[in-house]
Amino acid sequence: MALTVTAAPAVPAGREEVPPRGWNHRRPVLVLIATVLLVGLPGDGAGAWNVYGLPAADLLSGVAVLVCAGRLLYLRRRPLSPVAAVVLGLPAVGLAVATATAADPVAALPGFVRYLQIFVLVPAAVLLLVRDAQGFRAVAGALVVLAVVQGATGVHQYVTGSGASYMGEDIRAVGTFGPGDVMGMATVVGYGLVAAAAYALRTPAGTPRRLRPWAPSTAALLVVPLTLSFSRGAWIATVAGALAMIALTGFRQAVRALAVLGAAGVVLVVGPGVGSEMISQRLTSITDVTGAPDRSVNDRYTMWAAAADMWREHPATGVGLKGFPAYRDGHASIGLSAGSDTAGAGQEFRKQPLLSPHNMYLLVLSEQGLIGFTALVGSWAALLAGGVRRLLLARARGAAAVDCGLAAVGLMTWQTVDFLYADIGGPSTVLTGIVLGLAAWWALAEPERTARA
Repeated sequence: MALTVTAAPAVPAGREEVPPRGWNHRRPVLVLIATVLLVGLPGDGAGAWNVYGLPAADLLSGVAVLVCAGRLLYLRRRPLSPVAAVVLGLPAVGLAVATATAADPVAALPGFVRYLQIFVLVPAAVLLLVRDAQGFRAVAGALVVLAVVQGATGVHQYVTGSGASYMGEDIRAVGTFGPGDVMGMATVVGYGLVAAAAYALRTPAGTPRRLRPWAPSTAALLVVPLTLSFSRGAWIATVAGALAMIALTGFRQAVRALAVLGAAGVVLVVGPGVGSEMISQRLTSITDVTGAPDRSVNDRYTMWAAAADMWREHPATGVGLKGFPAYRDGHASIGLSAGSDTAGAGQEFRKQPLLSPHNMYLLVLSEQGLIGFTALVGSWAALLAGGVRRLLLARARGAAAVDCGLAAVGLMTWQTVDFLYADIGGPSTVLTGIVLGLAAWWALAEPERTARA
């Protein structure tokens, strides 16, 4: 009896045959999606959605890290590549040095854990749990869903006068984050807008025709709650992220996108006159450090100067993690106010202390010195540069996951620009780790993984 051997179909050179993948393959991504969606649960640090003072989303991000570790140990998954390990692990070196050299290392330890969670562990978990472009799109889609829910809540707050207090009126859109975290909703909506715009600029192959209008429509509608957040930093960061993505789509598509973007801005903001006078005053206040009634800019610049002064006294290692509040009064001028007034959105009037310079780069420089600053900012720069490089290569080769590259670069651009006007803090902080992880997946994962449709 002769044995007949049938040759398998040849696989074209440079193409990897990818087996069918179902929900079992994408199940690890579900914990990341749940982490994103749980960020929107209301809570003020002692609410029903917090466990021992920790938001549910932060706890679930820890579960994601444990799931990732379990897969590495028991399923023998391949760990990070050497380059990824260096880029994502470098911040840990600066954090360890800043903690060890702090005046009170025990007091600095919670800051070490928080920074390690947001800038090392969660990004590494996202990089390892997201296995292909579909997983990336699922997590980015969760960001869009969260942005839509928070944006709708914010618009309702503006219309009904139930938002946070702003210039004597309870109209500031803050979503479920409350007046104590006015940047929370703006951050979430900014992420969602950038992610939706990425898929509008380069719709994934195979998307049904009836679903194609959803991405541009969602991005356009999210402009409204972002505007009503009155967050100058989020406005600037979103524009920067959108322009970065548009510039990387090619000249012709960039021209069309800019035309649509300009028309949407006129129709959605200038046309209906959505708080146009207040928005104009908010924009001009960016460069006005002495005018009333907006003292927030004056306070911010005063704290920036204090952070820079701390760094000059401790240039190598800074004053230590969580050390800014303790050293603030000794370096700030008398022009600094006692705190920020918060009220509205179901909360009584409170005086919120100013415990950070509201600039992530200056916060890192003052608390971690040049060692920590170089490690942390160098890691971010590597992710952004690597993402842009891979996006250009993917676009030139006609890869199927260019939309993921646009989203990764846009989100990373948003984050690096927003850090000029904000720092970490609040329930939405865990999303920073998710965004860094998505950027790391695109910039550091193997080419065959990012090229899969």
